[in-house]
Amino acid sequence: MQTNIRILVLAALAACGAAHAQSSTFKVGVVRYDAHSRTNGVTGIGIPPGADAVVGDATTVVFTYEYEVKPNVGIEGVLGIPPKVRAKASGSVAFLGEVLTARNVAPTVFVTYHFGADGDRLRPYAGIGLNYTKFTNATTPYGWDVKLSDSVAMAAHAGLNCALNKPWGLFGSVARIDVQSKLVATGAVVLQSTIDFRPWTYSFGASYRFQAACLTALRTWAHRAASIESTRPVQAAPRRPAGG
Repeated sequence: MQTNIRILVLAALAACGAAHAQSSTFKVGVVRYDAHSRTNGVTGIGIPPGADAVVGDATTVVFTYEYEVKPNVGIEGVLGIPPKVRAKASGSVAFLGEVLTARNVAPTVFVTYHFGADGDRLRPYAGIGLNYTKFTNATTPYGWDVKLSDSVAMAAHAGLNCALNKPWGLFGSVARIDVQSKLVATGAVVLQSTIDFRPWTYSFGASYRFQAACLTALRTWAHRAASIESTRPVQAAPRRPAGG
């Protein structure tokens, strides 16, 4: 029985991850989203030449969770509260003013390398990853039915972690993402445009680092299971009757 318990514990530890004590880091902060957008123009029947639009910048709250897979390498997920982005008409149709608002949902996953060693007060980092962008709640004051296509593209980021004490710290980062979305607005006429976003994001906030709960809980359970098993009395095998 004791051997079986040990086998189960070892299997569970293997399923949870590596042999060293992995850490996780949770971050929350403010992010500035600079769109750096450009389009191939707005086209449609009756639309004058030179019609265009400009997408504005936005600010929101960002959340980050990073799981340490090796002492200097982590898998990081980033997601902000979807900001409202606004587009204004420009060029020959600038008189239309604001023509579109939408929410930008853009989760990103990074593989991040941390320079320096665990315990250093200042640790720069850099990573690459994949971004998925979806535009929701697209509305327009002109009654058009607006559709914006989703985008999947590469992303890169770099930043600096500053430890205040063992769990708490501050962080600052900058990221670059490539986003392309095709816009189709249907009303009295059909308007089309392809918007290329080359956003830079600038984040600053607080971080909290903690040991992975899975590994800690399994170690505690393993010690308790081994202690219980070692205190159980050994039952003698029943004796057979003589001559049986």
